[in-house]
Amino acid sequence: MEPGTGLLTLRDFIRYGASQFRAAGLSFGHGTDNAFDEAAWLTLHALHLPLDLEAHWWDSRLTEAERERVEGLLRERIQSRKPAAYLAREAWFAGLPFHVDERVLVPRSPFAEVIESGFEPWVDPDAVERVLDLGTGAGCIGIAVALVLPQARVDLADISPDALAVARDNVARYQLEDRVRLVESDVFEGLGPEDRYDLIVTNPPYVDARDMAELPDEYRHEPELGLAAGEDGLDIVRRILAGARRHLTDEGVLMVEVGNSQEAVEDAFHDIPMVWLDFEAGGHGVFVVRAEDLPAD
Repeated sequence: MEPGTGLLTLRDFIRYGASQFRAAGLSFGHGTDNAFDEAAWLTLHALHLPLDLEAHWWDSRLTEAERERVEGLLRERIQSRKPAAYLAREAWFAGLPFHVDERVLVPRSPFAEVIESGFEPWVDPDAVERVLDLGTGAGCIGIAVALVLPQARVDLADISPDALAVARDNVARYQLEDRVRLVESDVFEGLGPEDRYDLIVTNPPYVDARDMAELPDEYRHEPELGLAAGEDGLDIVRRILAGARRHLTDEGVLMVEVGNSQEAVEDAFHDIPMVWLDFEAGGHGVFVVRAEDLPAD
């Protein structure tokens, strides 16, 4: 990948990167959904410029050192097939930046829209005292919740010590150590009987065996532990639905993202009254169920 001397401006390199990404057949979905936005993200990151850079800067000429830095990062994206978020060591969720690396999934959940609404009408935001982000990964969902619900205490639970290390860094970044606790837990097994929540949010592994076998290279850089969930994609969802009631308050609410496994969930749990959410910004596969409608232990 040799850009040549004809590329001089920021606009030139973004256009060139997008063309090269398309030619290389890259896959997207880790913060962007197209080659142009991915090229813009990496170009701006290489130049230490903000993602919302004003348009009049796009015709600025790059120095030789800047051109080499941008070209190197664009080349690495093609050769490594790593998502841009891993190369930048940063991802955005609910309008907030978070550190990410190969120890955690890149955040891309439609939960951001629910969080920004304060979870209304499913809960009274002012009445929420305790929240559990189950399978927290980098901690993005739970941290965003803590910022939207400043009175709530939030637990971030994950089976992976590596993921919790990343989450811990993000908690410190937002100075939330006084309200956000990290818990190593295999689903609910690391929680005590006293741990009951007004709201449990979870984006668990839900990729079935067939989809795992067909994942693009970009997704194979992510930890399999955060994706694979058995033959039908429901191994973890079954455990969550079986155990959630004992960790919810009487008026508590469970919200679960299952993505493309929505149909499998509907078939397997048709006796549980679930409400599937619609999203204005796109996304699907998130259901809500109240504690009273969940199976008792």
